[in-house]
Amino acid sequence: MEVSMEKNQTLFKSTNTHQGESDVMGVKKFGGEIGHYRRALSVINQNLDNRGGGVKRPGDQPQPCVASKRALSQKLAAEIANKKQCCQEDVRKSNDGFGVWEDDNEDDNEDEDEDENEPVPMFLETSDTMMDQRDHDMEEVEMEDIFEESVIDIDVCDQGNHLAVVEYVEDLYANYRKMENCSMVPPDYMTQQCDLNEKMRAILIDWLIEVHHKFDLQPETLFLTVNLIDRFLAKQSVIRKNLQLVGLVAMLLACKYEEVSVPIIDDLIFISDKAYSKKQILEMEKLMVNTLEFNMSLPTAYVFMKRFLKAAQSESKLDQISFFLIELCLVEYEMLKFPPSLLAAAAVYTGQCSLYGLKQWSKTCEWYTNYSEDQLQECSRMIVGYHQKAALGRLTGVYRKYNSSKFGYAAKCEPGKFLVE
Repeated sequence: MEVSMEKNQTLFKSTNTHQGESDVMGVKKFGGEIGHYRRALSVINQNLDNRGGGVKRPGDQPQPCVASKRALSQKLAAEIANKKQCCQEDVRKSNDGFGVWEDDNEDDNEDEDEDENEPVPMFLETSDTMMDQRDHDMEEVEMEDIFEESVIDIDVCDQGNHLAVVEYVEDLYANYRKMENCSMVPPDYMTQQCDLNEKMRAILIDWLIEVHHKFDLQPETLFLTVNLIDRFLAKQSVIRKNLQLVGLVAMLLACKYEEVSVPIIDDLIFISDKAYSKKQILEMEKLMVNTLEFNMSLPTAYVFMKRFLKAAQSESKLDQISFFLIELCLVEYEMLKFPPSLLAAAAVYTGQCSLYGLKQWSKTCEWYTNYSEDQLQECSRMIVGYHQKAALGRLTGVYRKYNSSKFGYAAKCEPGKFLVE
């Protein structure tokens, strides 16, 4: 006991010699211990930043990388606080016997103030920021879902129009799609004709387009005329000199089906430069209706064109250029491989690209046509090719028809070359 007292006295004497106050040594010793443990805490914080895990203590298993979640951040903060509390208790025990407990309250307050200024681990600082960023990203995704392009009901504006038959228009076009395969012909039917070829067919159709324009007939009449010619030639062999007769009779039948005022037979004889007699025309008419089994009511590309243009919310310019492009397709034999609905959709799509200079196929167009943009690419590229050479060569009937004020000079519109490039 005496030895202990002597040691304490010696200690306090040395303290007074160096500092001049009896309690400075205790404070300095306590501060030194805190400084040591604060360095350890900075190492812990650095480990937290590098590993994203908890405090590594003896016997702990290696911790995996921590996900950016609030619950785990709070857990780590609690562990750090417990560790600091343990460090403080160890410091108190280590200073026991030095007579400094009277300064503990002041030192604890000083330590708490310094701990408040202690830098927070980067992980704890960024966890809330990361969560806020994730919430912001989720809000952006939700906003994109809200403003995603929707399908427009194109029939809502015709609720009061009885001619629009809004009640069953969808059923009507569903039936057209089922029947359009019946209106198609084999794309190689011309190989069965001994005296005809593709070039002769193109010349006939180009001439009939001009006749149709001169007579000022309905658009439906032209499309049905071409359909009747192809279906008849696919079943009946015809000699070359009667090919024009087939075209005239097909137009006569289409007029009887579509027109209010039908051209008389004498008019057909006149436009053929009296190449055929009235008897020949009537005989060919009889042969054609029997060959086709009087089946005239089949959907052509025209009925789909009207529906698809409505889905595209078209204006006059788009209407004119779309019909210009699809009439170019009527002349081309190789376009028979496409269904009428696909041909109509591709014409509208190509018209949009030519008129606006960019690809523009909306969700509404895709919904009502049942064709995606990728499905239209092959047909559309072919249409652009026909558009580029429309004014060249001998078959320019369609170009001259649409290069007039009546059709808004649609033929002068620049082709959508970027579709083929």
